[in-house]
Amino acid sequence: MQDGSQEIPRRHADPVMSALQAAAVVPMPDVPFVHIESSGTILVYGRDEIAIEAGELLEEHLDVTVLIMPPAMIAGYGTAGFPVVKGKIAAATGHFGAFDLVIDDFAEPEPAIRGASLYGPSRNGAQSHCDIILDLSGGSPLFSAADLRDGYLRVDPGNRPAMLEAVLKARDLIGTFEKPRYIAFDASLCAHSRSNIVGCRRCLDLCPAGAITPAGDHVAIDPNICAGCGQCAAACPTGAASYAMPPPDALLRKLRAMLLAYRAAGGADPVVLFHDQAHGTPMLDALTEFGDGLPAHVLPFSVNETTQIGLESIAAGFAYGASAIRLLLRDRPRHDIAGLRQTLVLAELILQGLGFTGPRIALLEADDPELVDVALREIPSMPSAPRPASFQATGGKREVLRFALRELHRAAHDPVDVIALPRGAPFGAVEVDADDCTLCLACVSACPTGALRDDPERPMLRFAEDACVQCGLCQTTCPEQVITLKPQFDFRAATAPARVLKQEEPFCCIQCNKPFGVKSTIDRVVAKLEGSHWMYPGSSRRTDLIKMCGDCRVAVVSEAGFDPYGALDRAVRTTDDYLRERDLVDKRGPRA
Repeated sequence: MQDGSQEIPRRHADPVMSALQAAAVVPMPDVPFVHIESSGTILVYGRDEIAIEAGELLEEHLDVTVLIMPPAMIAGYGTAGFPVVKGKIAAATGHFGAFDLVIDDFAEPEPAIRGASLYGPSRNGAQSHCDIILDLSGGSPLFSAADLRDGYLRVDPGNRPAMLEAVLKARDLIGTFEKPRYIAFDASLCAHSRSNIVGCRRCLDLCPAGAITPAGDHVAIDPNICAGCGQCAAACPTGAASYAMPPPDALLRKLRAMLLAYRAAGGADPVVLFHDQAHGTPMLDALTEFGDGLPAHVLPFSVNETTQIGLESIAAGFAYGASAIRLLLRDRPRHDIAGLRQTLVLAELILQGLGFTGPRIALLEADDPELVDVALREIPSMPSAPRPASFQATGGKREVLRFALRELHRAAHDPVDVIALPRGAPFGAVEVDADDCTLCLACVSACPTGALRDDPERPMLRFAEDACVQCGLCQTTCPEQVITLKPQFDFRAATAPARVLKQEEPFCCIQCNKPFGVKSTIDRVVAKLEGSHWMYPGSSRRTDLIKMCGDCRVAVVSEAGFDPYGALDRAVRTTDDYLRERDLVDKRGPRA
């Protein structure tokens, strides 16, 4: 029996109920959908007669083809009313309604002896297309995070009840289906690459379903494959990818309404419990029906997927007055949750840096309601922010995140200006070795967010830290290798002007006196060429061309009528000249 002091007494029910009611009435935007068409073509992939049996159960409902793995020595398959072919799937791509397969060792039955177990000549690289795959092979799954791939049903061939359940599920996979478009994506904000140089690949590394692929300077997210875990959106540093069920600003408005109503009704030091609907809601229902319910200060907050929670939600939660946050997950998640763990590490560093001591944020990975109950009741009492915020979240993901962090800083116990972060954090500064920087501005061209900037009036490199996402494109692009990334969060960056990393005196055209380049670079080039290159013999018109702007250079070349890139006039060498040189060498003898 749990300690009754933690139960929700009647005098404390008002803050909790007020909070839940306030959150419930916040309007949420409509969910966008994608439509998937399935004509009912299914490939049953197996090793033996079980695949034939599954095909027989499906043939009245779907267009069935059975693929038997080599050696495919099955007697009596010729009696089946559907094709039974031999082969091994070498590669599988696509999604429900549009799977593409590459099959090696593919062969069809010999027409003359169709009732026997012999096949014709085999070949590799055969192409196949289907809407549904029923995998009874017992081997490795054809897709990463196979349980998340709609239309791909994989069961142990020795588990007959599971096979029959998969058959029943497959029978219904025909027609037009609606699937939520979980991720809103703006390719123009993506910092994946520039000029074939890869920068940010956070979403590519985190997506468990394989729905994200490189597509030039940005990535592409296939909504037909996306399983909605939301880790890509939580990790995206630019806001190019954001969760759409609901968008970040809508989610924060609901969180704001809940926490403000709780405080207004007299509640103190609330703990926000993020949970999903498929796993978390039944767990909490069991606590209410069979246990003592949630502790008095715990506020449940339902989301589509717990892994969609990003740093903006955590920062806003503590800024609005939460004393702790817990995220409820399955004991064994259906997919890797590395992205969520990275988010929590980053959040913990920021919270500790702002004076939020204690176990402020953690995962609750459990399938037993009693374990969840114990974990929630063991959370120590910790003070909320002394100056809770009440800001309204509006705008895109990046703007919401930046604003939530600034409000958290304002509301914090012991605010500091700068917090050091680990490598890979989406915030930070850029440091440049000014002595070796040539102001070529290749970094400015590569920067996808405009954090690095030039100046149209003078040779200058400037940096706006508030826009930097630490993608590393500038560091990789720099030909002089003088750029270093410094992960940190500077709360002053939002209002600070862009700082100058390097500035030099411009070089003025010797004809029109217009500034057109960096003086040190022009002087260095001229010094290297004069007298040391045959095309620039001392001070000459050719050297003067280097000191002119583009307009004057063209004008001078046209008026003078000479080719600045042509060879200089040199004496014609004859056979006698080469013979004299040879005789001179012979008289001197071989060199030592």
